[in-house]
Amino acid sequence: MVKKTSYILLLIFTPLFWSCATYQPPPPTLYIEDLPQGTVAELSLEERIITEDAWTNLKQGKGDKARKIISKLEPKSSFYYVGLGYAYLLQKEFQISEDNFKNALKYYPEMNLIHIGLAQVYQDTGRESLAFAEYREILKREPGHSWAAHEYEILKNKKTEEALNQAKAAHSEGDTERSKEAYNKTLYYSPKNTESHLALAEIYIKENKLQNALTHLRTASSNEPDNKEILKKYGEVLFQAEQHARSLEIFERLLSLEPQDEDIKEKIENLKNRLGIFELPSQYNTIVSREAVSREEIAALLSVEFKEILGEPSPKPPIIVDIATSWASNFILKITSFDIMEVYPNHTFLPRKIVTRAEMAKILLRLINYLREKGYRFIQQIPPEKIQISDVSPDNYYYQLIIQIISYNIMDLSPERSFNPDLPVSGTESIKLLNIILTLIK
Repeated sequence: MVKKTSYILLLIFTPLFWSCATYQPPPPTLYIEDLPQGTVAELSLEERIITEDAWTNLKQGKGDKARKIISKLEPKSSFYYVGLGYAYLLQKEFQISEDNFKNALKYYPEMNLIHIGLAQVYQDTGRESLAFAEYREILKREPGHSWAAHEYEILKNKKTEEALNQAKAAHSEGDTERSKEAYNKTLYYSPKNTESHLALAEIYIKENKLQNALTHLRTASSNEPDNKEILKKYGEVLFQAEQHARSLEIFERLLSLEPQDEDIKEKIENLKNRLGIFELPSQYNTIVSREAVSREEIAALLSVEFKEILGEPSPKPPIIVDIATSWASNFILKITSFDIMEVYPNHTFLPRKIVTRAEMAKILLRLINYLREKGYRFIQQIPPEKIQISDVSPDNYYYQLIIQIISYNIMDLSPERSFNPDLPVSGTESIKLLNIILTLIK
């Protein structure tokens, strides 16, 4: 009988017991960060107590109670709008939550707490692109933010894969514009996605938009600096775009990865020839100290000093029979192809023949005529009829050539009005004369 009575009492009082207990809602599914202590420290004591109480309730998932507590704050308080944003977010009132977060953003655009709230509003309402932008904003200010980094990575991978699949589908359907748009969307989410950069580069190459293609190839190459296929494509497109110096740099990097590749070596040699770049032999550095320079040394000086100006040499250089053993053979072939220095009728160049001042006047005048044809202007500084030379007669082969080069004030006479036509030209004087012409055309 006692047991039965106890059981009846238990049935009666159990509901009463549970009705008196405090109801504990489930913890919130959203992420609510702790209050930033730097901003909290600026609050008055009363504001701090209210804010911390409201935040405790938010973290417990009591959005309605938190909202009532926050309403005690003034709207100008640091956490008024952001607190309401989280309170309404807990209650799934997404639009009101978003409006409050945006109000908070007007006053505190740097507060990560607001961007975290907005990211979750956007995520919960299916606006993933906006959520992604907010995650990126958080990480911009706090790169080590673990929650934002985790959410960012998940969303980045998802959206990148979606956009990449859209791009490939459009490409297979032959819809180039839609394909480009989707590949660029991929790069919005994953700026270093090499596959998208290479795909866009190929599209732009087919459209003959080489500068656009190079932008993507440069990034792809930067992302994967040792990828030989990317480097090769990058070097080839630079060559097509006539950016030969940059193309040479890329192919030389490629050669360091594939030192035995003969095709790359041939490409590099071709580029060097186009650029007028030759390996400077040790003999070149000794020209400046020469008491008397030779024809091969003058050819080398002209090639190097004017390499940016002369342009592309003729693909069919003249036939020269006596330069096979000359250290300056490449320079000679280049300069003679421009007809700046002559090849004699018997196809000799006489590379080791010393250059006299008279012969130098002829070479410089041929250089000036070549540069004039390229559009450079030369103005005579001295009227030719006023030039008098004491040691060169008017019937001398070089007389008119010397008169002209003096009229440009490039070569000059001694105080006794002598030109000394048979004296050899030194290395120092040769470089000085070429520099005068370089100065005149700049």
